Amino acid sequence: MDTGHWTKFEAYSVTVSAHIPHGIKYSFTLHDKKNQRLVGFDNAHAIKPKRKKYGARKVTWDHKHHCEKVMPYEFESAGQL
Repeated sequence: MDTGHWTKFEAYSVTVSAHIPHGIKYSFTLHDKKNQRLVGFDNAHAIKPKRKKYGARKVTWDHKHHCEKVMPYEFESAGQL
């Protein structure tokens, strides 16, 4: 981009599994001109959401990186992603 920002898009069809029930392994990221990731969506590793009192924790693989924060992301469809 003119500002020096750049994007990376990777998506692969994989065998459906408990970790990847939709069968798509993906990584979409936006980087600044210093190669620092600003925002990213991927399912490369599991994350554990913050523990809720008395509630079960769902380990999810679909998540969003926003600078240093990692948050669960609800995968709906490849088109929505």
